[in-house]
Amino acid sequence: MAGLYIHIPFCASRCIYCGFYSTTLSGLKQRYVDALCREMELAKCNLRDDKIATIYVGGGTPSQLSIPLIGQIFDAVYSNYDVEDHAEVTIECNPDDVTEEFATQLYRLAVNRVSMGAQTFSDERLRFLHRRHTASQVQQAVKNLRRAGIGNISIDLMYGFPNQTVVEWHDDISSALELGVEHISAYCLMIEEGTELYKMNLQASSKECDEETQRMMYYDLVDRLTAAGYEHYEISNFARKGLRSRHNSGYWKDIPYIGIGASAHSYYGSTRRWNVSDVKQYISSCELRNDSYEAGMEPIDAETHYNERIMLALRTCEGLNLGELNTRQRDYLLSVAQKHVEAGLLEYDWQSLRLSHEGLFVSDMVISELMIV
Repeated sequence: MAGLYIHIPFCASRCIYCGFYSTTLSGLKQRYVDALCREMELAKCNLRDDKIATIYVGGGTPSQLSIPLIGQIFDAVYSNYDVEDHAEVTIECNPDDVTEEFATQLYRLAVNRVSMGAQTFSDERLRFLHRRHTASQVQQAVKNLRRAGIGNISIDLMYGFPNQTVVEWHDDISSALELGVEHISAYCLMIEEGTELYKMNLQASSKECDEETQRMMYYDLVDRLTAAGYEHYEISNFARKGLRSRHNSGYWKDIPYIGIGASAHSYYGSTRRWNVSDVKQYISSCELRNDSYEAGMEPIDAETHYNERIMLALRTCEGLNLGELNTRQRDYLLSVAQKHVEAGLLEYDWQSLRLSHEGLFVSDMVISELMIV
């Protein structure tokens, strides 16, 4: 089984924190979708006989596409790939795009999971992020999806805003729980170089939340959601029983996937490929039916694979299965992990290694020290 990721780079406007490749060149939508369909034809041989178990349409803002364009994408998917009968089919949406009619049409296209960037239920903080939607539109979007028959809804939350208090974050969690969605992802607001937020930080017009407040917010999130019955299955992800993101779980479990679209990445187990991060060049290359839409390909050696397994598997509640490693890798890992086990940041049971509750917030530090430099 494999995963299929399709990147839609179009956004009506850019959020101040976003570091993903996107564009506001909305006039290119039809040509871009045509190019996606051509790439699917050109790249379908890369997965050989593998069935597609998950389809994820991400961005950017996929809900900026019209229903006919989204339908054209799915027609190409099912024409070029062998998709399993009960595949997870996810599309990312902006809440203000999810009208009753749009939700109904998604359901008719066999979309069975929708992921929305709620981020916060404070309209003031949403304006700060330059988000287009309001808190009430998140609630209405969930209602529209439910009425349409889509029963697997995920929302993204964000914490660690400048001047945000733990009490305000607590209120955001409460608002999220009131929605009753099946899946919640939550991330600390990061200041990434090249974003508008980074420029604001340099100009001292916006400052990062301090680390201790971030820590308190993170553990408030973990405690509240697990008490409400959500499974904390990955550092930043929580799901109702049986409703983990199958697509994202594939990344953490070392399952191959193919990426379609500008800036998309593919992973075939022993190699990785990535596409150009330029929508015009991508379109032109696909129109010429050549592979210059690809920006690069690299082999994945044993050391790189080890580092990636450490980085991804330790993010999950199951942790790393030590049986995946050869004797040399296992001995190295356990030798460098010992101090973190003794400090209570890692748990070791002979078969697996995983982060402890105390190790979750400092996972980046712990994981980086376990990797081969």
